[in-house]
Amino acid sequence: MENINNVTEFILLGLSQNKKMKHFCFLLFLFCYIAIWMGNLLIIISIICSQLIDQPMYFFLNYLALSDLCYTSTVTPKLVTDLLEDRNTISYTNCMAQLFTMHFFGGIEVFLLTAMAYDRYVAICKPLHYTIIMHRRKCNAIMFACCAGGFLHSFVQCILTITLPFCGPNEIDHYCCDVYPLLKLACTDTYITGILVIANTGMIGLVAFVVLMLSYFLILYTIRAYPPKSRSKALSTCSSHITVVVIFFVPILFIYIRPATTLPEDKVFALFYTIIAPMFNPLIYTLRNMEMKNALRKVWCQHPFL
Repeated sequence: MENINNVTEFILLGLSQNKKMKHFCFLLFLFCYIAIWMGNLLIIISIICSQLIDQPMYFFLNYLALSDLCYTSTVTPKLVTDLLEDRNTISYTNCMAQLFTMHFFGGIEVFLLTAMAYDRYVAICKPLHYTIIMHRRKCNAIMFACCAGGFLHSFVQCILTITLPFCGPNEIDHYCCDVYPLLKLACTDTYITGILVIANTGMIGLVAFVVLMLSYFLILYTIRAYPPKSRSKALSTCSSHITVVVIFFVPILFIYIRPATTLPEDKVFALFYTIIAPMFNPLIYTLRNMEMKNALRKVWCQHPFL
């Protein structure tokens, strides 16, 4: 069958059509976006300007904050501006670009959180070999692998979508261009494509989540024999990581691990990994981390006008 595409733009239905609700959401998400930039920039600058950048955990945390900024910026600015418009449209090209960048930075974040769990596992379960295993060259290689994995995942996701014919309806019941709402608009049988999307996104998310939970289970099992002070520090670090993992992964699994269907709740769940997780990551990683608190004091109290 010839790939026919008569659609040049899509209409985004957004979160709500109610004017008052849209104005409220505009103020809410504008505040969230500003908070995301302030919080994550605070972490990036504090880590780079202190000695924490030399430690693998903070090396990865620095890149997590950067990926959070990039990830939320693929969605949030348009979401915020669209809340002030009566009719929200996005061109076909920009829609595919948003789909690619969103899954690229989202994929990086999935693999990066897995790398951070591996780092904590080595630090707590193999402390004597930690500096040998997690040397800087290996950290750089892991970071490169995260970016390569994110690119490969996003490329496959984009190819699966670009090859679909769109020849009629163009209303996307979402606030951004994502694969499941687009599958719903395609004028062809998308069953096989839906299975491939589950394999590409749902299974990656599920495997990463299982690996993460397994690593933290092993960590919790190992620290039983630790002295109370060391156990408390390890628990504090791991609990913050687990909180981030749950906020980020549970909504992803809810949306992508099921058959290729769209639900009204998907838009709300998508907010967790596109806006809420990037906003709370800085708070979660700083409020329960004494080293980050000390770094913040050192950098910002000594240089208050930087």
